[in-house]
This record gives sequence, C-alpha cells and structure tokens, in this order.
Amino acid sequence: MDYRRLGTSGLKVSSLCLGAMTFGQADEKSFMHNASADEATSFAIMDRARELGINFIDTADVYGQDGLSERVTGRWMKERSARNDTVIATKMRFRMWDGPNGAGSSRLRIVRCVEDSLRRMQTDHIDLLQLHMQDVEVEEEETLRALDDVVRQGKVLYLGCSNYTAYRLTESVFLSRMQHLERFVALQAQYSLVVRDLEREHQPLCERYGLGILPWSPLAGGLLSGKYERGTGAPEGTRFATKRWQTNYARFDNDRAWRIVDAVKKVASEKEASPAAVALAWLLGRRAVSSVIFGARTVAQVDDNAKALDVKLTEVDLKTLDDASSFELGYPYDFMKSVQGKW
Repeated sequence: MDYRRLGTSGLKVSSLCLGAMTFGQADEKSFMHNASADEATSFAIMDRARELGINFIDTADVYGQDGLSERVTGRWMKERSARNDTVIATKMRFRMWDGPNGAGSSRLRIVRCVEDSLRRMQTDHIDLLQLHMQDVEVEEEETLRALDDVVRQGKVLYLGCSNYTAYRLTESVFLSRMQHLERFVALQAQYSLVVRDLEREHQPLCERYGLGILPWSPLAGGLLSGKYERGTGAPEGTRFATKRWQTNYARFDNDRAWRIVDAVKKVASEKEASPAAVALAWLLGRRAVSSVIFGARTVAQVDDNAKALDVKLTEVDLKTLDDASSFELGYPYDFMKSVQGKW
C-alpha cells in the first residue's frame, strides 16, 4: 500500500479508500436499495482492508437507516481498537429527520449532524467531514463559518466537499482565504473512465488550489468490473439487475460505454489483471487524485480491488483507455484546445 497526502494538507491516506456505503443490512428504502453486507461481513471486509494497509474509510450519515453504516463502522473501530490507525471520513447534507431543518448545510444542521455522527461512531472527532452536496439555499459563508467552528472545537480535523459545482467550489476557496476560515482539502466526486466530466473544470481547480480528488463510483456502478457484456443485459445477482439500479444501467448502455468496457478488458487480459484493477489503476494515475474510493460487499472484492496497486499501465495502455473513453469537451474547452492544445 502506498500513502498520499490528501491534497496539500498534511494528512496521509492510503491510495485506496474503503467505501462503507454497503455496511449493515439495509432495506429496500435505504440509500443502497438493499445492496449491502450484514454486520459480520462488514467487519470481515474492514479487517481485510486493514491487513492490506488501507487506513482510510469513507461513510456518511445517510448510508443505511439512522446512520447504520456509521454505527457499524464505529463498533468495528471500538472492538478492534482501530480508531487511532483509521482515518475516518463521513458526510452530511441529505435528509436525516423530518421538518424544515432536516436536510441542508445550515449552521444548525452542521452542528447537530456532527454531534450525531460522533455519537454513532463512538469517537470524539471526525478526521474528514465532507458536505455531501452543495446547498443552494444556504449562503456558503454560513456553511464555512459553522464548519470552521467545529474544527476549532476539535470535533473535526479536516474539511471536504462532494458533488459541488466548480463555481461554488471556487467561491468556497476564496471565502476561506478572505475570511481566514478552515478550507476544504478534498473534493469527493464521481469519476471513472465512463464519467470524466470532472476533467473540464474541477480537476484543474483542485490542482490549482490544493484539493485532493476522491473519486466515487470508480467502476461506474460495477460496469467496469468485467461482469457485463454488450447486448446481454445485467446478469442476475448484479447491482444493475435490481429494479432500483436499472435506470443507471440504461444510462450506461451506449456505444461509448461498451467501447470503454472492451478497452478495459483488453488491457486487463494483456496485464493478466482483472478489469476492476485496471480501471482503478487508471484513476490512481490521474492528476490531483489522492485516494480512490471503492465499495465491497465481500472480502474477495477487497482483494480484487487492492490488486490495482500492482497494475503498471504503459503509455500504450493509457492511450488505449484514454482513446476509448474520450468525451466531447464542449464550448469553450474545445475552442481553447483547438488553439493551444489544452484548456
């Protein structure tokens, strides 16, 4: 396992991060729509990740009923005496209780959600607190001042955001500088060979201002796992075969996505590696990426994903993957690229 700084902060995290979205036996109404692992399996997954040197776990208050994933993760850290060697990240923003203040990133919400997460995870601090999505109804300054307070109180050590637009993230960076507030050190965002939109603005923004990118859904919901074939539909037992995930599968069922799948399988065959390992290895080499978040419902999936660290992609491999996954830049990026060769 190798360890990287989270952005330009001093925090070092494993280059692979264990996503805890699946932890705990969730029901059909949960965030994961019944795609989960029971507590015993979740403990075994975290045990194996720890053995492999993964020191970074990412969860959220909305994963499972009443913070189920946080509670499972907290019990594991306590039973294994693993708190001191675990970098624990969680997220808040989406609805956790009824009423007008049950969702969002107001000061009231941030203070209460931090206290609730600390209680569920049985810890006195959160290593990385992330806003799960920007809140267009709350001024960014109110949000940042509340986040600054919980950091100064010692309840949170580092701050990050997720699912932010580039304009809002830029505003946040400059408000932090001008008001001398704690700043975001990481951006968690959807990023994979299939979904590369981040490269237009967010990636150069993060490079310029020292935020580490934490890709989520690095296998495009499992499409790049090697389980899927063009024209055959989702196999039984896979995530995309479930009713709740069929819409996502339809979104990926296009020529570009299948070209990417074919390219990943080609490189994987040449490398004698799994498609998942190749897809993760590609992300690990992208600019500003600090750690790649992968989910697992079995110990075997942890082992398979960890093999990404052993995959060494050549320039030829990268060209094969980049060409297959190329995407339309759109204006003004394509105009700038035509003039200067980059944007």
